[in-house]
Amino acid sequence: MIIRNTIYLLRSISGIILMALLLSSCAATKNAEVTEEELQEHIEYLASDNLQGRLTGTEGDSLAAEYIKNELALYGFQPLEGDGFQRFRVTKRILPGENNKLTFGGKNYLSEKDFIPMGFSSDGELTAEVIFAGYGFNISTDSIRWNDYSGLDVKGKWVMILRADPEVANTRSLYIPFSGDRDKALLAKDMGAAGVLLVAGPASDDQDIFESLNKNDFSVGIPVLRIKRNVADEILSKSMAKISALEKKLNDSRKPFRLSTGVTLTGYAEIVREEAITRNVAMILPGSDARLKDEYIIIGAHFDHLGTGGPGSSSRAVDTTGVHYGADDNASGVAMMLELAEKFSNTKGSHNRSIICIGFTGEEMGLLGSKYYAENPLVDLKKVNAMINLDMVGRLRETNVLQISGVGTAEGFKDIVYSVSDTSVIKLALSEEGYGPSDHSSFYGKNIPVLFYSTGAHLDYHTPHDVADSINYNGMISVSSLVYSLGSRLASDTERLKFNESGPRIEEGRPARRKGVTLGIMPDFAGNIKNGLRADFVTPGKPAAIGGMKKGDIITAINGMPVNNIQDYMFRMGQLKNGETISVEVLRDGKIEVLLIQL
Repeated sequence: MIIRNTIYLLRSISGIILMALLLSSCAATKNAEVTEEELQEHIEYLASDNLQGRLTGTEGDSLAAEYIKNELALYGFQPLEGDGFQRFRVTKRILPGENNKLTFGGKNYLSEKDFIPMGFSSDGELTAEVIFAGYGFNISTDSIRWNDYSGLDVKGKWVMILRADPEVANTRSLYIPFSGDRDKALLAKDMGAAGVLLVAGPASDDQDIFESLNKNDFSVGIPVLRIKRNVADEILSKSMAKISALEKKLNDSRKPFRLSTGVTLTGYAEIVREEAITRNVAMILPGSDARLKDEYIIIGAHFDHLGTGGPGSSSRAVDTTGVHYGADDNASGVAMMLELAEKFSNTKGSHNRSIICIGFTGEEMGLLGSKYYAENPLVDLKKVNAMINLDMVGRLRETNVLQISGVGTAEGFKDIVYSVSDTSVIKLALSEEGYGPSDHSSFYGKNIPVLFYSTGAHLDYHTPHDVADSINYNGMISVSSLVYSLGSRLASDTERLKFNESGPRIEEGRPARRKGVTLGIMPDFAGNIKNGLRADFVTPGKPAAIGGMKKGDIITAINGMPVNNIQDYMFRMGQLKNGETISVEVLRDGKIEVLLIQL
């Protein structure tokens, strides 16, 4: 496909004659078959240094979108709407604002040197007394009893809290589920605090270095500042205490210790959310049947990845900052989608229904692209016969096992999958559930039958080592053959699929931070609703369904405590126990309903 590369080298040249010649030449070299060479060409471009890991909202993300659109156009696909892009805004990063301040005892401290607002802080100013509240725990489990707030009045005050927990070196510590900064800040707010000061003791962070702010954090509704140890020691000076000594005391005794600092502090927190415009790619190949062409098969694959990694990126190489190439995740899925698109466009009789190919961005940030499309569809979703999702399809192992999820989401789906699959070449590992941690979930939540193809995770997943040289291209040919056969069948059968609910395999969290209770819902991870959490799916027979919760209900409170987002929800659920009966307030059709749910 030398001519395809020529287009990208010369795309800045605006000569109409030249472009016409190039496109004509490309049309002459179209290949109806999926080839290793073309798969490799796609992946090597998408997973190259030039695209810098395709982080959503960056130039690499934009280049990937352009590439996908132009490739699909070469195969005869047309923009589903406008120019073929579906634009939406995302938070690119969070930065400290210009107005942050911290002052006490007649001294002003420097933002980003002495203190920094946390990503989950609200904007606002507070002048109040500072209370030291240990680790900021309120734990009541079979193994741990620790309440730093028992008998402590923190209403309207600053609460100074140690980060981490007393067993920071123990990777299996029972304190870990309760040690998160945001959870501690939200608990402090629940206890009446008006602001939080977080400080790291030397046992948990001997360097005392500020991290980048996490763009995925939701506000807890009060100012939250991270302060350096020397600043904390100055606050504690009237009490003749130091953070290092207090941390050691708590770690040795495993008992709460609190004190009033006698200091009144003024702090102002301000964070700036820097937004970027990103794009899904949505192109259509019209069907050949006069009646069925107004129905659709969607083939989708996300093209974003983790950029250069780093804190908050979900990289598994937590100490490494460098290009995360994402060859398997998910340049492989995009490459397969493009090759299948080319085959459909060059194979007569392959699709009575129209084929829509969508390249999703924002998957790594919480299915943002597919969620946006599902909420703002460019065709009537009721006319979508099925959605096929390709995510990490490039590492077929020697066992030749292909994972296919969603076979329970339509009547007879499993039989159809088997009927078009050569199981002498590839073994199938089938799962009925329609929910999973990828873009098909967004369509399953809209009552659309889905199938999710994947060759599975591996040690290079979410590391810089997920490179093009590690792809099993011959294996991708085999997988492509199965997907094409299935897609052609679904695009040509005169009878439409009948959707079937097949409950989520992963309920509540990805992954759940605390073992314990679940409601049995698929929450809206993308945060499309403000001041609440929507239940995108309610599993039959689970506590939420038994208690009367319905798909689309917006959870606004649990046991009277507010739930504004997925992080609040996870924290509230982590405080509950099996056997409890809880009250859940939901917004349904514009009215608040109170449900009693037994866990």
